[in-house]
Amino acid sequence: MTIWHPYTQMATAPAPIAVERAEGAWLHTADGRSILDAISSWWVILHGHCNPRIAAAIARQAAALDQVILAGFTHDPAERLARELVGMTPPGLEHVFFSDDGSTAVEVALKMACQYWQNRGEPGRTRFVSLEGSYHGDTIGAMSVSGVDVFRRVFAKLLFDVERVSNPCLADVLEPSRRPERQIACAEELDGLLARLRGQVAAVILEPMIQGAGGMIIWPREFLAGARAACDRHDVLLIADEVFTGFGRTGKLFACEHGPVTPDILCLSKAITGGVLPLAATLTTGRVYDAFLSEDRGRTFFHGHSFTGNPIACAAALESIALLRDGGMERVGEIEAIHRARLEALAGRADVLDASCLGLVARIELRPHSAGGYLDDIGPRLAREFLARDVLLRPLGNVVYVLPPLAMTDDELHRVHDVITDVFREIG
Repeated sequence: MTIWHPYTQMATAPAPIAVERAEGAWLHTADGRSILDAISSWWVILHGHCNPRIAAAIARQAAALDQVILAGFTHDPAERLARELVGMTPPGLEHVFFSDDGSTAVEVALKMACQYWQNRGEPGRTRFVSLEGSYHGDTIGAMSVSGVDVFRRVFAKLLFDVERVSNPCLADVLEPSRRPERQIACAEELDGLLARLRGQVAAVILEPMIQGAGGMIIWPREFLAGARAACDRHDVLLIADEVFTGFGRTGKLFACEHGPVTPDILCLSKAITGGVLPLAATLTTGRVYDAFLSEDRGRTFFHGHSFTGNPIACAAALESIALLRDGGMERVGEIEAIHRARLEALAGRADVLDASCLGLVARIELRPHSAGGYLDDIGPRLAREFLARDVLLRPLGNVVYVLPPLAMTDDELHRVHDVITDVFREIG
């Protein structure tokens, strides 16, 4: 019996690397290597591996209450976490629905948006709008609203139809001067689509400020405000998928603050517990929540997960939020400054189309070597070269990105950038 490892071409895959322990930004392997984790172990680890404060909070909670059904029951960690989330997210988000991971947070949001209109007496509002190049998860609904073809093409017949609008900067890496023009055009495209489909659209879903799996695409804050305005004009719900961008990743606590906008529904996961345990939350406004209040059981939101609001995960989340407030956001700014300084040297390379950063995320887009995008063969080649130098980086095709945990020191972060520069120089 073996583990079926995700994202692995099994016929040619090398043996997986056995990790025995981790600390800060380092992974320590069974064969004695120490590998610098420059992607926060798939974007989840926020403060660093094995943070002692989070570990202690987990131990305390595990000794008191490990799990209890959240239907008809409650507990202090979930109540406190819900209050914390409402207090720190954009104003107007008042209610918290807990689930398990990013994909389920999005599934909850999609079902919630659809049933909201059903409960309001508008059953024809069943369509969703998303951006090209978006990624929202691996479950059926989340795949349907995603726009990265490699993740969904095999399952196309299982997915529901979604309207897509142009990304405000997807095609403009080579022509930065055109970005304001394209941004306006994309906002007008969204507005026109919502006008044409008036009375049919349940919600627009987007990843605010950074599209993660689509290539760490950083887009202008003005488009975020424009999307909110278009939804308001045409009475459409706005879903912000901050599964990746939430909890400081973009330099603000939540990417919606760049607008600033308040979505009708907000999806959170990944870093919510500091990346230590699975947990997700879908937040809504009172407007959405009130549509489900009724003596008619048929208006109930019939959705739930076995581990909804798990007490141990909630305790980890509460400690992670405390750490973020205790100097965490200041560290985000320090990391961004190092990214910005190091990227300047790469921006002039002939093979670099874009070198940019926002918050903890630095991205370097190379000229495509083959297919371009996620399947460009330069990605696996670069990943092997980085790992041979004991740095964990997993390029998204021809896009190399760095997403360090907050525990990564300045010297360690410079080492990551040094390795990237050395590998680029060697592969020419």
